[in-house]
Amino acid sequence: MSVRLVIFDCDGVLFHSEAANIGFYNAVFEAAGEPQLGNAAEAACHALASTQLFEKYFGDRPETLARVKAAAQSTNYAPFFPLMKPRDRLYDVLGELGRSYKVAMATNRGKTVHEVLAFFELTDFFELAVGVFDVDRPKPHPDMLLKCLEHFGVSAAEAVYVGDQETDRQSAESAGLRFVAIGDAIADPEHHIGALSELEPLIATW
Repeated sequence: MSVRLVIFDCDGVLFHSEAANIGFYNAVFEAAGEPQLGNAAEAACHALASTQLFEKYFGDRPETLARVKAAAQSTNYAPFFPLMKPRDRLYDVLGELGRSYKVAMATNRGKTVHEVLAFFELTDFFELAVGVFDVDRPKPHPDMLLKCLEHFGVSAAEAVYVGDQETDRQSAESAGLRFVAIGDAIADPEHHIGALSELEPLIATW
């Protein structure tokens, strides 16, 4: 069955966001009186929602967890937007896809979902953008992708999810979507692209 809907993750897929995410979380931890991210936590902050990250590292210390969550709520991500670098030909690729497919975004971001799109003038490219506050469970659960399918009235067989983390692949598999990996963080993906410009030629073959 041919593809009708293309869903993108945000960080690592549309943008190189490592510097921005690390900067934000280090600011949060500094405000909460906690040490900055170590190497393991830096990797985790690209794959997990903030609530998952905080639970992972502070779940056994309820008072610290509450303090970190409060710091995150009061820390503005906007100063870190300029550290996010759009992938090559991002705007061209989204414009081309929009002529043949419905286009959506599903990300573990929270309150910054629409702020990111507005800052980079991408809002008009996405009919739907789903974040962790729009569903009951974040990735790797399938809730975000299922919400996208319901919104557009398409079947799982007619949709594809583009991600860069194992949690993205797990979410796609749970929802029954085909998955395309970008980058090198996922071992042995069935479908892989090195650049966004390779996506449409790939899915056109399906």
